[in-house]
Amino acid sequence: MIGWAWVRGVIGQAVVGGSLVAGAWAAGDVSTERPNFVFIIADDVSPDDTAVYGNAFVQTNHLQQLAARGLVFDNAYLTISSCSPSRCSIITGRYPHNTGAPELHTSLPKSQVTFVQTLRTAGYHTVLSGKNHMGQPDELGFDVHSNSNPAGAENWVQHLQERPTDKPFFCWFAAHDAHRAFTENDKAPVYDPNKLPVPEVLYDGPETRKKLAGYYHEISRLDYYVGQVQAELERQQIADRTYVIFCSDNGRPFPRCKTYLYDSGIKTPLIITGPNVAVGRTASLASSIDLSATILSLANLPIPETVQGVSLVPVLNDPEQSVRTVAFAERNWHVFQNHARAVRSGDWLYVWNAWPERHNLSGESAAFRFPDVKEYWEAAERGELKPFQMLLVQPTQPAEMLFRVSDDPFQIRNLANDPQHQAVLSKMRILLNQWQAETGDSVPTDPTLDRQPIHELQANPGFQHREFPGAANKAASINAAGPVHGSVE
Repeated sequence: MIGWAWVRGVIGQAVVGGSLVAGAWAAGDVSTERPNFVFIIADDVSPDDTAVYGNAFVQTNHLQQLAARGLVFDNAYLTISSCSPSRCSIITGRYPHNTGAPELHTSLPKSQVTFVQTLRTAGYHTVLSGKNHMGQPDELGFDVHSNSNPAGAENWVQHLQERPTDKPFFCWFAAHDAHRAFTENDKAPVYDPNKLPVPEVLYDGPETRKKLAGYYHEISRLDYYVGQVQAELERQQIADRTYVIFCSDNGRPFPRCKTYLYDSGIKTPLIITGPNVAVGRTASLASSIDLSATILSLANLPIPETVQGVSLVPVLNDPEQSVRTVAFAERNWHVFQNHARAVRSGDWLYVWNAWPERHNLSGESAAFRFPDVKEYWEAAERGELKPFQMLLVQPTQPAEMLFRVSDDPFQIRNLANDPQHQAVLSKMRILLNQWQAETGDSVPTDPTLDRQPIHELQANPGFQHREFPGAANKAASINAAGPVHGSVE
């Protein structure tokens, strides 16, 4: 087999083309075969909506089986809670404002480097099946691509069966589940709206329950296809040399979740299984920009200088290890004008809003086309929402928010003005300012306008994107990552 030598040793490095490449996984026997990868990305799924993360109602048996064979990350964060910018961030290992595609429905520029391109150059067979939302598949690095409905997963097993057997493979399997509009079929249970649990952050009303039933159905349908993929890997007797990675692109598509910088928006399920991966759970902080460096390290391939993430391989070997103590996330235009930034470090989540004078909205939190969203706003008019829920419908917002995550898992109590926590607040500001300066982040002076009126879901005629975040500093050509470690306690 033509390709890179794969040598694992206690020094945790690999010999590649005669030089040492840091980050290769440690321990185990010498092998000359490169591993395979199956990367499964859900659409709009929060961790709390799977059994792996404590939801006993939604049936996700195959994800539980996957978790039982590998490592579950309890503190994995996305760089943005918006579909296409999140995927572009993952595939490049770069923050959204550094990809040149930081807003919804913008394509990755050809100048950007993807880890899939690196894999293909090294001899991997590369597949994209399901939702794309990033750009032209061949330009992204994929040899083969397909799509299907309704789940986007109907072709996954076929791709595994039709792959060339003389090459290692990488499959980017991207589900449509569980994105609105929700559809039902015979691949998953149909849930009773009257019996399901309603997440703490949502309004508990009949329309919300109906939509949650459809959402939970699609999560279980995705789980079905995860099981089909695993069964095919085992049938082909390649499961023991295939890494399977499961995550989501953003949080659940409901008010105060998708697009927001709370855990309900930017926290992702992350399960990794494969050769020599520890079994269990880890509290180690992880960012979605780390996945590219991790996959390339596991393949013993050089990590391009454009990658801003760090390899999670040390954590895969030892769940007690930590490769980062700070993670950053951003909120950019997603149907409505927004510019906010988040810092997660220690026990704290800090959110800074550049435009506190504006509504804090997305289609999933404002468009009356969605009956549950209309129900939410009507409940606000009747005074039935909790104070933290009311914040969503208010035309002005806090400029800063600070939450102690362990005491406040749903980010309900803003401590930014609490005198006891001013030292933490100051350190968070310093971390954010350093990250913004080093990565070239900037607030647009000619920002993209709202695509539509607040309660509609139809674009205004002549809509177009304007100045991107970071464009003033040419951030798309900056490779500096900002701080990876920082203590705020």
